[in-house]
Amino acid sequence: MRIGLCFDLKDDRVLPADAPEDWQEEFDSPATIEAIAEVLRSLGHEPVLLGDGPAMLRRLLVEPPDLVFNLAEGQGVGRCREARVPAVLELLGIPYTGSDPLTLAATLDKDCAKRLVASHGVSVPRSVLVTSPGPSQLEECQRRMARWACPVVVKPAWEGSSKGIRQNCLIDRPEELPTIVESVHRDHRQPVLVEEYVAGDELTVGVLGNEPPRMLGIMRVVPQRPTERFIYSLEVKRDFRRRVRYECPAPLSPAAAEAVEKAALVAFQALGCRDVARIDFRLRDGVPVFLELNPLPGLAPETSDLVIMAHMLGWSYSRLIETILGSAWERLHRQRTAVPNPAPHHANAPCPHPAQRTDPAH
Repeated sequence: MRIGLCFDLKDDRVLPADAPEDWQEEFDSPATIEAIAEVLRSLGHEPVLLGDGPAMLRRLLVEPPDLVFNLAEGQGVGRCREARVPAVLELLGIPYTGSDPLTLAATLDKDCAKRLVASHGVSVPRSVLVTSPGPSQLEECQRRMARWACPVVVKPAWEGSSKGIRQNCLIDRPEELPTIVESVHRDHRQPVLVEEYVAGDELTVGVLGNEPPRMLGIMRVVPQRPTERFIYSLEVKRDFRRRVRYECPAPLSPAAAEAVEKAALVAFQALGCRDVARIDFRLRDGVPVFLELNPLPGLAPETSDLVIMAHMLGWSYSRLIETILGSAWERLHRQRTAVPNPAPHHANAPCPHPAQRTDPAH
């Protein structure tokens, strides 16, 4: 079966004059795309590199694949950029892995995602959305910060991969706030979220599958050097081998682990996720506090959190990719058997069935 790969690549071109230094942080390396392609080949499929943008669209129109394995993050700063590729695929009737356009747009907007998850009873940090860093909004942020009596974290509202979240984004005093908010707003050209700092364990959770989704695991991120206030910032992620250690399964009490698992599955379903997601929490006094959800988690073979988690739980990289593919296949099979007249154009393509499994870890 022909499986297309949609993605955005890091490259060596000079950054646009107004782009921040972390502009390409979410994008994949050629090595990651080749690693996924190699897994697909080992399962008996033919990977087709589609990329993103107009070139991808031309390839889809000329020779549509049977399925797309979607990793595309989208270009620019719009909050719907991750939704563009799935929207095009749905327009053309091409099935794909992962979440649909609505979920991808809602989860990229951190404020929107938190509101939706909170409406389902999961704890979230207090926050203020700054749409324009003028005096009135900045003064309101300072008043809130004073009332909360705790540090805040300043972050772009529509980014992933910790883009824009640096060590200096952890603010202790209200008078420091305007400078950082204005800097983040200027660099990333989008609203800025000012969020209470939540003390407690930094946790990331992997969820796979559908109807019902199931836990992959809970991983704790611990700074190598004890610190009073830890944030999993971009500097830390880029130097993770020296600056943090990962613990998976996380050493939590049974009650805390159960609470985190329940909150993760509620968030996954509240946001309409499919096939795979990685969800970040802080554990405060035994209560999981939702930070964000990534329905397009990184799949770099050695450096992405979801892959590190899988390795620590004894999963091979091949098993993880095959499981994501298999989850999509099962979902698509259910859809095809439930709908007597599927969408036109490419809907008569065969559902992708994973190749016969040979990994003993299964």
